[in-house]
Amino acid sequence: QVQLQESGPGLVKPSQTLSLTCTVSGDSITTSYSYYSWIRQSPGKGLEWMGTIGYRGSTYYSPSLKSRTSISRDTSKNQFTLQLSSVTPEDTAVYYCARSPRLIRDVRSLTDFSFRGQGTQVTVSS
Repeated sequence: QVQLQESGPGLVKPSQTLSLTCTVSGDSITTSYSYYSWIRQSPGKGLEWMGTIGYRGSTYYSPSLKSRTSISRDTSKNQFTLQLSSVTPEDTAVYYCARSPRLIRDVRSLTDFSFRGQGTQVTVSS
């Protein structure tokens, strides 16, 4: 059974960089046709796809966040990481990491993904 777990600070100050790590167990992040994504949900808003890293290491980003987002991976630790720079209170949200067998940009539900973490609340506040 594949499991994903998000980790990182729950509170980030405005203008700083938010950094979250997703640790994957039960399978390698390099397994063919596995795509690992970051999605967030903020109060009053729907789900927002932020970006994805594919099994070959290729990255895909939401156009609206591309200038501030970076996704990388550490295959030795079976982890992938989200960095979101220059955060504002608008970036306050529950952040999820998830896996799918294909690239999903138009996220309608977390059930679109085969596996996902439980989510972690990140608040941007001074």
